[in-house]
Amino acid sequence: MGTCHWGKDRNYGCDHIRRSRTAISVEILKAALEGAKKTHIVYNANLNFDMVNRYLSMLEEKGLIEHKGNLYVTTLKGKEFQEIAEELGL
Repeated sequence: MGTCHWGKDRNYGCDHIRRSRTAISVEILKAALEGAKKTHIVYNANLNFDMVNRYLSMLEEKGLIEHKGNLYVTTLKGKEFQEIAEELGL
């Protein structure tokens, strides 16, 4: 994790804090619980299209998300993963 730098009146430099792969995956899976277009996932997970494409491919390979038409849908396995990760605070 990055560190924040504090100024006299406000903080600055905190926008570079990185999220873990697990945290990003959980956000994508949450966004797709009811089915979501890629654009919706990009905005909800606060990622660019290149990153979302990489994560969606990885999540599909692991059976955590499915591509159905123009929607991505979290699978039962993905829901279980997302719930466990949230319980553990990952």
